[in-house]
Amino acid sequence: MAKNSKPKQIRDLKGFGPRSEEIFAEIGIYSVDDFMAIDPFQLYKRLKAEVKGTGLNSIYAIIGARENKHWQEIARTQKADILYKLDDMGLAPK
Repeated sequence: MAKNSKPKQIRDLKGFGPRSEEIFAEIGIYSVDDFMAIDPFQLYKRLKAEVKGTGLNSIYAIIGARENKHWQEIARTQKADILYKLDDMGLAPK
């Protein structure tokens, strides 16, 4: 993929692959436009409710894909803010 071209498929987003596309399809997210149109925390909430095995790394990966950053960078730099938001939503890990 060229550096400035728009990702065509979810698997083209940083940190995602074919399995990510399958998981998002389970909740009705089929395209990059669908993915970008939904709030990342609402997307995580839907994944938690509908896809077994969704963990905290999923929200880091979602945000990372939106910001074109590795999920570990998101975990390292935004973890506290993310956990506060998840706590407000009743989704923070116990």
